[in-house]
Amino acid sequence: MAEVGTIGRTHHINLVRLFGFCFDDALRALVYEFMEHGALDAFLLGDRGRDVGVAALRDVAAGVARGIRYLHEECQQKIVHYDIKPGNVLLDANLTPKVADFGLARLVNRADTHVSMSCVRGTPGYAAPEMWMMAGVTEKCDVYSFGMLLLEIVGRRRGFDGAAPESQQWLPRLAWEKYEAGELMDLVSAEGGGDERDEEKEIVERMCKVAFWCVQQQPEARPPMGVVVKMLEGEMEIAPPVNPFQHLMAAPPLTFNLWATTATSAPANIPLASGVSQGSNRIVSL
Repeated sequence: MAEVGTIGRTHHINLVRLFGFCFDDALRALVYEFMEHGALDAFLLGDRGRDVGVAALRDVAAGVARGIRYLHEECQQKIVHYDIKPGNVLLDANLTPKVADFGLARLVNRADTHVSMSCVRGTPGYAAPEMWMMAGVTEKCDVYSFGMLLLEIVGRRRGFDGAAPESQQWLPRLAWEKYEAGELMDLVSAEGGGDERDEEKEIVERMCKVAFWCVQQQPEARPPMGVVVKMLEGEMEIAPPVNPFQHLMAAPPLTFNLWATTATSAPANIPLASGVSQGSNRIVSL
């Protein structure tokens, strides 16, 4: 019933539509619109996913981002999903993505900056680090989960593959290493050529940069979903991301809010932790 109460407040092309529900002693069920291509995770791992071009996958990612932006920024009451992952994104006949499964979602007053957690929510591998600390969390936990989802869209594989060679098992770290080496297209199985290949490289690089900003260890370092949408759709340039895995190394993590300014004004003069590759000191610029 919690899911009915939450999704009943929403209406967006990138959110699954609830047609009705049954709630009695014999049967409890939710009735949603039929989604021809099923869940995104199965689609990416199947033959249909391998046949889809990079541009179409970018459109899927942007659609998911718009759905989450609606929940965070456009609803009368903010909704935090808490379980963004490929299995909770459904695709219709036109590959329009729709965020589903609001069983863990919470309604949040816009005046509240943090929400207290009485129990762990989310799915391991997608849940933000702060979700496991039983402390106050924000909508930035959905941003982190979206970043993990975005990397899986690029790689068309699960975030962790125990059957892969050890250096390639964890997709996020592999993607960062490929980014630093200028070899991001190694993550993409589809082969193109000529101008099409160059266009695909630009799309893949943009998607990965957005993902790396989304999966920053500190919530304050992650962009809000409104900014994520603009970056994915090419409305904002993206500065070289800070290494999201620096907390696994010797360098201390960033602890300040990089996104405190408006979406039309890029943060400037960002101090980088030692050991982080130097690039532009701006996060985004118009």
